[in-house]
Amino acid sequence: MFTDQARIRVAGGNGGNGCVSFRREKYVPRGGPDGGPGGDGGSVLLVADPSLKALNAFRFKKRFAAQRGRHGEGSGRAGRDGSDLEIKVPPGTVVLDEEGAMVIADLASSGDKVLVARGGRGGRGNASFATATHQAPREAEPGAPGEERALRLELKLIADVGIVGYPNAGKSTLISHISAAHPKIAAYPFTTLEPNLGVVDLDNFRSFVVADIPGLIEGAHTGSGLGIKFLRHVERTRALIHLVDVSEGSGRDPERDLEVINGELLAFG
Repeated sequence: MFTDQARIRVAGGNGGNGCVSFRREKYVPRGGPDGGPGGDGGSVLLVADPSLKALNAFRFKKRFAAQRGRHGEGSGRAGRDGSDLEIKVPPGTVVLDEEGAMVIADLASSGDKVLVARGGRGGRGNASFATATHQAPREAEPGAPGEERALRLELKLIADVGIVGYPNAGKSTLISHISAAHPKIAAYPFTTLEPNLGVVDLDNFRSFVVADIPGLIEGAHTGSGLGIKFLRHVERTRALIHLVDVSEGSGRDPERDLEVINGELLAFG
């Protein structure tokens, strides 16, 4: 199953608490404060990984949290910072807020990354509160909570060429002949229920990526057929191939089909 949308919740790690401690040494019965600060919590980042092709990893796991900071210790020892959490997503992933109203990042290229939940700061230990008039402080700060937020992820496939057309026009057959892709092919509409990617090899070690977009019908932008679910995948293509069925037995009107598909693309964009 091809998953190109997901909702997740991310949380930065909480900061560690500051420590209340006093020096305890031989012949120093009343040592000064030496409580260290807590460590900072880890942050959560999204990273584009070229080995991933879809958002299937988020079908079941929805919540991700970075490591919290360790608490401060005596003798002025600071708590260890929490480790950052890097969540891998496929290149082409668009990161949006929970409502989908604001784009936080567009991870279009391999290695792109974005910080989505910052870890909390570690609290100060009692050594930080000592003054000339307050030489034995017994207070320390708790660690700050990490940032937590809900996100929407939407994948827009990255292809050089997109093939669009009515259901059963022959898009899957074409991509299977020009590349090594093996999409499902059958003589009934909506055989292709998810985009297929294929690599077309040219001479001199050149190649390009072609995407077979599931069939569109009139009214797709309003939800008919498969609706606009997969139209986002044509946004990044450099060129579009309109595939129309001109065979006599199909009963199709090629000019009309081309007009309808163009209309759906314009209505979406």
